[in-house]
Amino acid sequence: MQRFSRALLDWFYENRRLLPFRQEPTPYHIWISEIMLQQTRMTAAVPYYQRFVAELPDPAALAACAPDRLRKLWQGLGYYSRAANLQKAARVICEQYGGELPADYDALRSLPGIGDYTAGAIASIGFGIAVPAVDGNVLRVFARLYDDDADVTRPETKRLFTGRVCEQLPADNPGDFNQALMELGALVCLPNGAPLCEHCPLAGVCLGRASGRAAALPVKPAKKPRPELPLTVAVVRGPQGVLLQKRPDKGLLAKLWQPLVLDGRLTPDDVRKALAGMGIAVRALSPLGPAKHIFTHKVWQMEGWLAETDASPALPENCVWALPEELAADYSVPSAFAVYLPAMEGKSGSEH
Repeated sequence: MQRFSRALLDWFYENRRLLPFRQEPTPYHIWISEIMLQQTRMTAAVPYYQRFVAELPDPAALAACAPDRLRKLWQGLGYYSRAANLQKAARVICEQYGGELPADYDALRSLPGIGDYTAGAIASIGFGIAVPAVDGNVLRVFARLYDDDADVTRPETKRLFTGRVCEQLPADNPGDFNQALMELGALVCLPNGAPLCEHCPLAGVCLGRASGRAAALPVKPAKKPRPELPLTVAVVRGPQGVLLQKRPDKGLLAKLWQPLVLDGRLTPDDVRKALAGMGIAVRALSPLGPAKHIFTHKVWQMEGWLAETDASPALPENCVWALPEELAADYSVPSAFAVYLPAMEGKSGSEH
């Protein structure tokens, strides 16, 4: 395929979004933004990014941050292992590289939580190193450009497409080229069968457009259905505030805070009995309605209840009472429970 980097870069300079990490493209800023964007939409990630780098402006600050505070800063982004790996990597950076990200692809790739794509993005954008940064956007763009129906989830396909990216990568401007490919995938070469070919600077060389197959690419295997897990969420509220339970140190949503979560879909009587078994006498029980949260490998189907109690000495294992201001400032609650957060804050509920 003929070289197209100049046309792509011209389009990028004319159409790129003004993003905070592009205005200050330090290696640290690029790193934080790329990790946040792995599982989060751009529009959602930007305010989190701005808050995060304002409080933790460099690897040293990130390395020294209290873990509970780090999880609170990450609250709402999900996939909290990303934040834990950021801190692990920051500590390595401080111990081995003098507090600055290394200007070396292999060294970046060796840091916790940094894969091929993120290392490529930091190296090319932050340091001007001529390496590719191939994410899902880029795989989609190249599947359509080459009219290639190979399964993009297979490692050999990614290696093939990475080689094609390298053929186009300009040695003098790799960072902008990689960003341009990402931006093209985000704004024009859209997923789910909806490319805006009439706005694409590469339409003239796109083999998928010429064959009429662009909307059907890339090819991925069908996803397996996720198992569903029924749960009952009990928001216990009393004079001391809301009862929070800390999740285990390892596993899903590790070390985060939640309302009481009971296995199965329980009746109101079952909820009362379960709480009584924990030493909590329920004065009033109100329905909070259903909620669903989709994880990578499972789905939580939740039914919520507001359980109001009088002053109680009961404090189940791994639980604390938190006043609304403490909940807002100090305790990281996963977005899985976002529907129930108003009740946890004392902003909803009526006696039944």
